Amino acid sequence: MKLYYSQGACSLAPHIVMHEAGLTFDAISAPTKTHQLADGTDFYTINPLGYVPFLVLQDGRSLHETPAIVQYLADLVPEKHLAPANGSFERYQLQQWLTFIGTEVHKNFSPLFNPAAPLEAKEQAKQTLAKRLAWVDGELAGKDYLLGATFSVADAYLFTVTNWARLVKVDLSAFANLLAYRARVAERPGVQAAMRAEGLLK
Repeated sequence: MKLYYSQGACSLAPHIVMHEAGLTFDAISAPTKTHQLADGTDFYTINPLGYVPFLVLQDGRSLHETPAIVQYLADLVPEKHLAPANGSFERYQLQQWLTFIGTEVHKNFSPLFNPAAPLEAKEQAKQTLAKRLAWVDGELAGKDYLLGATFSVADAYLFTVTNWARLVKVDLSAFANLLAYRARVAERPGVQAAMRAEGLLK
């Protein structure tokens, strides 16, 4: 398998899952600013959408979108318990979290990285993020991870997007549960391996 990623982008989530799952894969940098691979290939010729993550299987089939990719990877190694069993109520809770992270957290970080976004749009995004993260903080009370005691692919996604807070000056200091959670996730060997591979850790 090949995972196309951009340093520190949302593609870090499947990169983490790959390591957590112990899967064999090639990680290929596809910077979102240049859309050019190290060998000069135009990334648009590989993924017409031009963004990451992008997963290419051995047989040439491909997947894009973080929630789809991380669930696919989790289902390759069910013994790792990175996602609850398909058809279970817990699986729908996982999908609920993946959707929430994508549409309510990830989406509201996006304007903060856009130099063309009006200041009012950025301020609105920060206000919405504060509300959403306050809710997440409450949901994490008394839990190690989003689904309880077990790390899941949703944790890889939430950890990845909340990593952006420092870069765009979103203050997390009011969210004690979230900060403790982030520290806990950051200690996982799979998380550290993915971050090291992307040059985010020395």
